[in-house]
Amino acid sequence: MCQSVSCRCVKSSRKLSWKKEVCVKHSDQHADRRLWIRSLLWGLLLVVCVMGIAHAEGLFRWLEPDARQVIYQRAQFYELLGRHLLVVGVAALVTILLGVGAGIAVTRKKGRDFLPLVAQLSSLGQTFPPVAVLALAVPVLGFGTLPIIMALMLYGLLPIVRNTLAGLHAVDEDIKMASRAMGMTPLQTLYQVELPLAAPVILAGIRTSVTINIATAALGATVGASNLGDPIIAGIINGNMAYVVQGALIIALLALTIDSLFEGLQGRLRQRLSSSQRLS
Repeated sequence: MCQSVSCRCVKSSRKLSWKKEVCVKHSDQHADRRLWIRSLLWGLLLVVCVMGIAHAEGLFRWLEPDARQVIYQRAQFYELLGRHLLVVGVAALVTILLGVGAGIAVTRKKGRDFLPLVAQLSSLGQTFPPVAVLALAVPVLGFGTLPIIMALMLYGLLPIVRNTLAGLHAVDEDIKMASRAMGMTPLQTLYQVELPLAAPVILAGIRTSVTINIATAALGATVGASNLGDPIIAGIINGNMAYVVQGALIIALLALTIDSLFEGLQGRLRQRLSSSQRLS
């Protein structure tokens, strides 16, 4: 009698836990789907704006009724968008390699003495305004894309280094000890245990860095790096508010699109991490 009752209790508890796991999985999938739909909507709005802004003269005429031109025509907006993405992408790639690499190095046993130095140097990059970095870089690197890439690298390094350190430090020591007890080398523990667990936090730092630099990259137009900052700078110089709005609108939509994509990636990483933890 008692055994049958206990068996029923065990079966019911297993059924409840299974239902709970299914509900959590469905809710995670629903939230993940909403994030990707939102990213798609922002991306579509960006494409519509880039391709259709040249045909919206009547919409911008009310901003500058006396201007000879209200649509920026020195370059196509899709060309400016491509150059803008190229500058931000190159700077982000180098910054990720430097930031994540430095974070990994100073959390190892041989590099812990350099942790304060790396933290101070990465923080120093954001104390200098990008305009000041451009002013110092132009005499050395000349006009073009190199000065703005250097400025974006310095300005975007801190969030990546900080989140890499936070993510790696958050990994439980017991988990690392268990991986070593299973025969993993320190390098295998890093790539198979620490980095996967720290990935959502690291990705959050990359998201912050890239989103900030999408807006900051517009300053490259002042040093000859043609991008979406061109209509903004031209509008400020010529007193044409319509140009400024066009450049700022596309940059804002680009930042929202990229930010939504990163948010979707973060959600996917968290979902995989939570599912693996439930299975374990």
